[in-house]
Amino acid sequence: MTLTNPWFLLAAIPVFGLCILIHELGHFLTAKWAGIRVEEFGLGLPPRMVGFRKRERGGWEVIWGPRTPEDYYEERHPVEKAAGDSFGDTAVYGSEPDGSGPERPEQHHTIYSLNWLPIGGFVRMPGENGEVHDENGLYDPGSFAAKTAGKRIVVLVAGVTMNIILAMVLFMVAYGVGQPVATTQIGQVVDGSPAQAAGLKPGDTIISLNGQPVHTFDDVVNVTNSIVSQHPGAKIVRIIVVGRHQGQKGTFTTPVDANPNPTPGKGKMGISSSNNVTLVRYPFWQAPVKGIEETYTVTTQFVQTIGQMIAGQIQPQVMGPVGIVHFTGEVAQSVPSQGWWPILSLTAILNINLAIVNILPFPALDGGRIFLILIELLRGGKRLRPEVEGIINLAGMAILLTLMVIITVSDVLHWNG
Repeated sequence: MTLTNPWFLLAAIPVFGLCILIHELGHFLTAKWAGIRVEEFGLGLPPRMVGFRKRERGGWEVIWGPRTPEDYYEERHPVEKAAGDSFGDTAVYGSEPDGSGPERPEQHHTIYSLNWLPIGGFVRMPGENGEVHDENGLYDPGSFAAKTAGKRIVVLVAGVTMNIILAMVLFMVAYGVGQPVATTQIGQVVDGSPAQAAGLKPGDTIISLNGQPVHTFDDVVNVTNSIVSQHPGAKIVRIIVVGRHQGQKGTFTTPVDANPNPTPGKGKMGISSSNNVTLVRYPFWQAPVKGIEETYTVTTQFVQTIGQMIAGQIQPQVMGPVGIVHFTGEVAQSVPSQGWWPILSLTAILNINLAIVNILPFPALDGGRIFLILIELLRGGKRLRPEVEGIINLAGMAILLTLMVIITVSDVLHWNG
């Protein structure tokens, strides 16, 4: 597939945005449930473009640029700050004697931000690397580090869980609106193939094979394989094909002597599908089951592929943000002809991909942080020093960013490949 209209690249914005939003929302909601103070919920990576923060006395404050709300306040209240006013738990509102002027932001309210680098998102919580907050080594009660190992694991797992749930929902919707499948119309007939010898031609539509009705080209392939498997060791297997010639109303019946062991790419009968597709819709009581099954199938395939890459059985094939944007644009342009299935299923697959990658036990990823908590439990609750944990995660992030740059350069070089 070739991208013919660059405007379809914009489809990557809602696709990426939904994947990231639902992942970070999982962290955010469970952090609130666990009593963790969330300092910022951000889409994209810093520097900040714009942020919004709720005021204690009602309304919302807009924060432009990378400044903190405290910086914003200090610019307008230098005397009050110089007088030693604290920015701790006690909030002071109003800068003028009559109480007018901008309200000072309450420090514990979350900033909801949009950031300039559209390649991720984050939920910023104090104590993510086990930092302490006073001279006695006591944890801030509202920090991530102060919570039990169980609660910390729940918060970390919530992101990938939300991605998997969203993937199921997207597949359910996709099966409900209709899956585009190739019809039983023949697109090409291989020269010298059994189909050509039987008189089948491009444009013919297959109705049944050995009396078994077929509705999609996948049915043609599956039924053919099933018939051949019933004759092990045979050099040819006769299949009675009932079909319709293009432009004619009547049907024809012809035997095709299928080859059980064809050369690669030729098929047992020697036919391929046309570009005609039909939408197969599933009723609302079947779509959820199909969605769950598809999520399980795709997840299993991803895990198996990663295992094969680690074992060196297959060559690693990865795609970075640039490559995904290009591929998303290609898929989006097929929506007018194939319906919503392509973009819905792609978004579901990207959610599964994001979930699996994040749960890997690699430093700086959710799985890496969970791995450190499991080490803590194995040590009887004794935590790694915050400095050590911070260095581990920093090193992991440096490696990930380096890989991201390498993959991005490769994506750009192969943009039109």
